[in-house]
Amino acid sequence: MPRQLISSGSPFEAQVGYSRAVVQGDWCFVAGTTGTDPETKTMPDDVVAQGRNALKVIGKALDDAGFSFADVVRVTYYITDAAYWDVMGDIAGPVFGDIRPAASCVIAGLVKPDMKIEIEVTAFKG
Repeated sequence: MPRQLISSGSPFEAQVGYSRAVVQGDWCFVAGTTGTDPETKTMPDDVVAQGRNALKVIGKALDDAGFSFADVVRVTYYITDAAYWDVMGDIAGPVFGDIRPAASCVIAGLVKPDMKIEIEVTAFKG
């Protein structure tokens, strides 16, 4: 089965050389996604709003690839402050509460100082 590249239209995809998602066989790998609002292209100050925006973009990429959140088997959260863990349920709970993929959370610096969270997922259909 040929590789399928999914684009979100971000100028960074061509500039940096990546795809929002890559489908290979029964697998879909969604790139790390930060919290820019997909409609306004602005970055909210609030980590919960950023996380929800990231999940919107991820959800669209999964849908464009023929997958859904129900297919997610792995999620990795990158947060810039350990205190953000306390609100992770507000971000991820509504999406992953019943799906319960394997998950990791890493405290890390992100590319821009206004970015508070980045989320990446792996989905599987099989």
